[in-house]
Amino acid sequence: MSLHDDVRILSGVRLFQGFSPEQLRLLAFGSEKLRVTRHHEICREGAAADAAYVVAAGQAGLYRERGGERAWVGTAGPGMLLGEVALIAPTHWLTSAAAMSDVTLMRLDRMHFRRILEEYPELAVLLHKRISSELQTMIRRIEELSPRFAG
Repeated sequence: MSLHDDVRILSGVRLFQGFSPEQLRLLAFGSEKLRVTRHHEICREGAAADAAYVVAAGQAGLYRERGGERAWVGTAGPGMLLGEVALIAPTHWLTSAAAMSDVTLMRLDRMHFRRILEEYPELAVLLHKRISSELQTMIRRIEELSPRFAG
């Protein structure tokens, strides 16, 4: 993949909408490209997460292990970001992910991402607003569903 391809892929990631082409180039330039074969584990539930992954090509399956069995919880295809919280703060993987096909990933390191936010503080403000809004939306949805689960 070329730098141009990387920027194009990153521009389609929801978290990075509003980043300028130059900011996306910096993000792409600092990313590590990984190629993963089918069935290869990308991340393990509970392990420390110090980076996020953008799926550039292919399909990854997300799962949780329960009683030695995989419970599939979703899939991630091109343009999807795995582990976005890891870009901002120390955290652990909430699910495991494995390649369902050959997968090309862009690994985005937290320290590099933080340097970009320091250089462009307006991005930090943008992300704060976006994450706060998404969190409020999630809380509203939980509140709407809570009567269904009340005892």
